Amino acid sequence: MKGKIAVVVMAVLLVFYLVLAGVRAVAFIQSGEPVGIAIGLALLILPLIGFWALAREVAFGIRSERLVRQLDDLGELPGTDLPMRPSGRPYRDAADEQFPAAQAAVEAEPENWHAWLRLGLAYDASGDRKRARGAIRTAIALERTPK
Repeated sequence: MKGKIAVVVMAVLLVFYLVLAGVRAVAFIQSGEPVGIAIGLALLILPLIGFWALAREVAFGIRSERLVRQLDDLGELPGTDLPMRPSGRPYRDAADEQFPAAQAAVEAEPENWHAWLRLGLAYDASGDRKRARGAIRTAIALERTPK
């Protein structure tokens, strides 16, 4: 729950910052000076990119959480038996031991979103966030693809 609150707080702060940047951009554009107009246009583009990135990340979080809940409801959520640090993260050595099974499941069934999500969770438990996000994005895409 603390993670969700942190996301909401950061999103609100980012929106506040982006709105302020947008207001400044309009002021630069209204100055009528060529340099001011150029700066204003650049400042308008940055908030648009920021809003797009925020929307994309929030959508990723919602979709991935939904898939994790589905996998948990099916009793297929991996890592529940891993020894945990006081922070709640699994010990990397224990997580690394479960990784080959997750990778083999994806190789055996590359169109199965369950396998891709378990692989993404295994990557995350092992500390490889970039590959974890990629595998989870694949799971989301496969789950959304009509059969």
